[in-house]
Amino acid sequence: MADLAPDLEAADLTGGAGDLGTAEDAHSAYGTLGRPADPPLRRDPLTRAHALLGAHPVFDGHNALPWALRLHHGDDLTPGHYYDLEYGEPAVSTDIPRLQQGRVGAQFWSVQVPTALSGDHAISATLEQIDFVHQLVRAYPEALRLAMTADDVTECRNRGRIACLLGSAGGQIIDSSLGALRALHTLGVRSMLLTPDRNTPWADAAADTPCAGGLTAFGEEVVREMNRLGMLIDLSYASTDTMRHTLAITKAPVFLHRCAARNLTNHRYNVPDDVLAQLPRNGGICMVTFTPQRVAGPVGAATIEDVADHLDHVRNVAGAAHVGLGGGFDTDPADGRPEGLEDVSGYPRLLAELISRNWSFSDLAGLTWGNALRAMRGAEFAAREARHRRGPSTATIDRLDRADRRDRMTRLHWAWT
Repeated sequence: MADLAPDLEAADLTGGAGDLGTAEDAHSAYGTLGRPADPPLRRDPLTRAHALLGAHPVFDGHNALPWALRLHHGDDLTPGHYYDLEYGEPAVSTDIPRLQQGRVGAQFWSVQVPTALSGDHAISATLEQIDFVHQLVRAYPEALRLAMTADDVTECRNRGRIACLLGSAGGQIIDSSLGALRALHTLGVRSMLLTPDRNTPWADAAADTPCAGGLTAFGEEVVREMNRLGMLIDLSYASTDTMRHTLAITKAPVFLHRCAARNLTNHRYNVPDDVLAQLPRNGGICMVTFTPQRVAGPVGAATIEDVADHLDHVRNVAGAAHVGLGGGFDTDPADGRPEGLEDVSGYPRLLAELISRNWSFSDLAGLTWGNALRAMRGAEFAAREARHRRGPSTATIDRLDRADRRDRMTRLHWAWT
């Protein structure tokens, strides 16, 4: 279905760069007979932020509410039994009233599980997470709706529902099986971390000792199969070598769903400038997190200004079409949140800060909604192209990586003889 959002580009007519109003404001600049009318009143940044978000709501890349609810109350989603997201839930940072106050229109719900789980335990825990999100949507049908495609996301927004996507599954849960990867996609998972905070057998993580130098041969096959499926490749938590290696071979846009700029905050999970600079060629998006340690460093409280600084930097290096929002709410309560962004209702305040920094209408509309939707459509387009060239991969890690190790040993042998 076509995107039916009203075009508010005329809002820039109400002032200088970044001076946002509404289409009604722009229209009022002319009298009914074409005569100039009195100039419209300039409104405060927060009011303008709400006006923009009415047409271009937030498409957020990461929220761990499903796991947080399970930790607090277990698996019973019956409204009123243990919690009620429709009337407010103080135990977490996310509920339906606050999502609506924050003007959230689409949300990737994390189905990631702790990396301490592996093998069958990780797979079963992830399946339970997927089932939990499906239950969540069924429990609140007037507010939430499951989305599998970019068109679904637009349809949900146009019908006044919050589009719910399954994402951020950790790469360890496929247990080095491409069949398991395809099964996750069939169940609705639309993005996967190549690595959580530890290496997978086929890719290096930022917080672990490098073993593959990026991706192994099987890791490259995982990337190609994700391209064929249309599953977004999530490079958050990956080592810099893994990021560069993936960008060199992927045919689809990548997601960095919960990152910030390493140039501003030297955190191992943040993204270096040379990787950000490759996003325009790839079409990917860096979704800036609100986690204090990643936007303000290990000491001191973070502020909205700190988050805005990282958004400024990513926009300057990668371009306005390659920056988004990945708040990371309900991921780890011990991390805290920046002042003013304590829960999901705070997005308009962040937009107001960016308006005060003279972000243009088009840049803000891309940040909140357009960039993430475009990257999702890009992955779907790449999948249609890939399916013309190849069928489902039957490769195994034993076959590919054993052959790769043998080839490398042979090359080393001839290099020393």
